[in-house]
Amino acid sequence: MSHRPPALVGAALAVTGALALGACAPSAPEEGTGSASGATATAGTDTLTIATTTDVVNYNPLIGNSRSDYWITNLMYPHLLSIADDGSKEPYLATDWGYTDDTTGYYEIRDDFTWSDGEPLTAEDVAYTLNAVKNDAPSGTFYGQMGTFASAEAVSDTRVEVTLTEPDTSLIEEIGFWGNIVPQHVFEPAGSVAEFANDGSDGGWVSAGPYVLTDVQVGQSYTLERTDSFPLVDGGVPVPAKVVYRVLPDVNTEILALQSGEVDAIANALPPAQVEQLRNTDGIEIAEVTGLGYAHMVYNMQNPDLATTEVRQALAHAADYEAIRTVVLQGQAVSTGSSPLMPVLADYYDDSLTEYAFDPELSRSLMEEAGYTAGADGMFPVSFRLIYSLQDSVTSQWAQMVKDSAAEAGITIELQGTERNTYLAMTADGDYDIYAGNFAIMDDPVTNFRLSYLPGGAINYTYVDDPELNSLVAEAGVATDADDKIDLMRQAAAIVHEQVYDNVMYTQNLYMAYSSDWAGFVSKPSELLSIVNPVSVASAHRTDG
Repeated sequence: MSHRPPALVGAALAVTGALALGACAPSAPEEGTGSASGATATAGTDTLTIATTTDVVNYNPLIGNSRSDYWITNLMYPHLLSIADDGSKEPYLATDWGYTDDTTGYYEIRDDFTWSDGEPLTAEDVAYTLNAVKNDAPSGTFYGQMGTFASAEAVSDTRVEVTLTEPDTSLIEEIGFWGNIVPQHVFEPAGSVAEFANDGSDGGWVSAGPYVLTDVQVGQSYTLERTDSFPLVDGGVPVPAKVVYRVLPDVNTEILALQSGEVDAIANALPPAQVEQLRNTDGIEIAEVTGLGYAHMVYNMQNPDLATTEVRQALAHAADYEAIRTVVLQGQAVSTGSSPLMPVLADYYDDSLTEYAFDPELSRSLMEEAGYTAGADGMFPVSFRLIYSLQDSVTSQWAQMVKDSAAEAGITIELQGTERNTYLAMTADGDYDIYAGNFAIMDDPVTNFRLSYLPGGAINYTYVDDPELNSLVAEAGVATDADDKIDLMRQAAAIVHEQVYDNVMYTQNLYMAYSSDWAGFVSKPSELLSIVNPVSVASAHRTDG
């Protein structure tokens, strides 16, 4: 029997050329390690200092993470799979993966990873992690991917077999990419992985990545020291001796710190308005990182007004997307055709879906079809509360533009910007009429649609339950023929588009800044990975070193 369904064949074979897939600016990171002369960089004594604007909330990588959590815990706890710029998966800890039959998957893992306390990383750690996440249900993306996961078993030191509750051709790749592997001998004695703080209070951290966290100064810095071995970089040993994440108040402070030499790189993406200025600044390099996410607005159908399709369509036609991309994004974003299947997912993208036209008069007609009558002031007798994070400067700007353009259509939008943790809590509680935000990585259409549009989906912010849509996604989830899966997902996207279950506004590549005193960074898609992914950080080296 073939070890993968046809739709998944070749997922693990693209290592050699994968890094060449990214669209990079002229000063983008080098692909792989080595100095400008071509010599391999060797382990040195340098410290790489990276700026961030947030503290770590969770040191346990199995719990839902903020960006700083992810950046730091990724340096200690490996994933089974990595990702290419087109969303396809690549080897990381796993060298091979797939299915032996409809309800049995597997991973073959490397035999040269070691925990920093000397214990080998084996298939037992992998099976333990997968089973513990399923059983203990920690909050976050990892557990959210495990709907059809039943159990995992280590059948040898390097092979894990996974039993599924039903056929699912997305599961193996998605949990392989989204889930970190943790040391069984550290996490199991601590009890539930949903409750284990892993805050270093019991003797420090144990890492199988290129670095291990050694010092925490909350509000100031997080220091990680090089581990003895990291097989995924040339020479098998990370190049910088230390990595320090510096916590700074905002992106403007980060940029000043980069210009002064206080930091060597900025972890978060640059605001669009800053990109060209920094591109022309001596001593600073700009890397263009492929974006696998999108910005969107979601209309809460628990609100009776928004449960009416014509009202959602009216709102969709009351936003000027091109103006938002031009003014706020500085032309650095592109339309997806108002579809959740983005152009970067080339096999799935359907160019027959077109962007919602900005047409205030059409919006008024749709509101009238829905039974609303405008008053003497031209405004309809409804208003909608739009929430967004004040820490998201881009969304904060376009939210105001959405409010202003909606007013042209006679629709009142009340803006409610809050600090990020409050925004996340409100989102979780469904405390909004319109949610405005973005996702960093939407890599697998079936999984993304399950999470976004099916009942109980972790990010089903519309609260949609459409039987036809549910059926199409379920059928795509078991399709082993690539063309069949693509056709089903395009049909599903057409429903999302027509019914405005999601208003996808744009997708964009991201721009990261780093000092020209450093080179060797390896770019991966999305802000979560970018140039601060483990291979990149471990490969970076000073240009004068």
